[in-house]
Amino acid sequence: MTRYTLLHETIQAPMAGITTPKFVEACCKAGMLGSIGAGYLNGEETLKFIQEVKNLTTKPFNVNLFVPEQSGFDQTVIQKARQELQPFYDELGITETPHIVSTEVFNEQIQAIIDEDVKIVSFTFGIPSIATITKLKEHGIYLIGTATTVEEVIAVEQAGLDAVVVQGREAGGHRGSFTEPLQLITTTELLENVREIVTIPLIAAGGIMTAEHVKEMLQLGATSVQLGTILLTAYECETSRTHKEAILNSGQQATTLTKAFTGKYARGLKNRFTEELKEAVTAPYPLQHYLTQPIRKESARQNNLEYMSLWMGENSYLAKEASVKEIIETLLQ
Repeated sequence: MTRYTLLHETIQAPMAGITTPKFVEACCKAGMLGSIGAGYLNGEETLKFIQEVKNLTTKPFNVNLFVPEQSGFDQTVIQKARQELQPFYDELGITETPHIVSTEVFNEQIQAIIDEDVKIVSFTFGIPSIATITKLKEHGIYLIGTATTVEEVIAVEQAGLDAVVVQGREAGGHRGSFTEPLQLITTTELLENVREIVTIPLIAAGGIMTAEHVKEMLQLGATSVQLGTILLTAYECETSRTHKEAILNSGQQATTLTKAFTGKYARGLKNRFTEELKEAVTAPYPLQHYLTQPIRKESARQNNLEYMSLWMGENSYLAKEASVKEIIETLLQ
């Protein structure tokens, strides 16, 4: 048995690259389970982030990790992916060379979590090894998987994890898929398909923007709901004003699924970059992330929405500006 049980009705989605220590603390203060999105961090950065959150709150929080790919990288594919991006480099006047960071950071992150006595860890893009699961459980850590299909939900339970995020097609940001082929199942349908065949707690994620959405998820068997897009426009969220306004001004059917930015499917605002690279060769994650980083950085500097990765879910048009506390109170009324 773990020493911590998941009791929070609402969970802040990790949102790697967006979430800051202050935002995690604000979510914890509002009664949510706050989450650190450590997917883009190395071991040292993960350790520092955890320490900063612990300095701000004594409440429990989750650390989310990206499970690394097991296969090697095809250099021909990487070179082709880089060539596909050259027109964007040229248009934005970018001359810097992409900086590829080592992908061998997962074990360092695991050690940082153990050293800092974190009690809740979630995983995206797969299931960690049996050795990693055993090691974390020996330290009393509550483990949460992410799944987008019935098969993935079953795999998470069979691996011995304590709970699973059931992520529907509506979800903004990266899809937690780790099996082929890609299946786009709504959150409600996925919950209905798995609630009778697994026994671990189900955490609903994807498109949850209203009190009616929350009520529906809980009635369908979810123990908790994980919230992302609706929190991006919270006053305490420290994402850019450009990103917030893109969400607030988005209409219905404004989003798309794309691999163009990171090499993994993610849902964000449809723009010129996502449309022109629909059929393009992309490098595997995380290499595509590093190849496009200069483009995203420069487009943000120029306030050019056409080349920015503006993650948001299908129901982004329902977002409002408010405090985290006000958002949660509205959802749980």
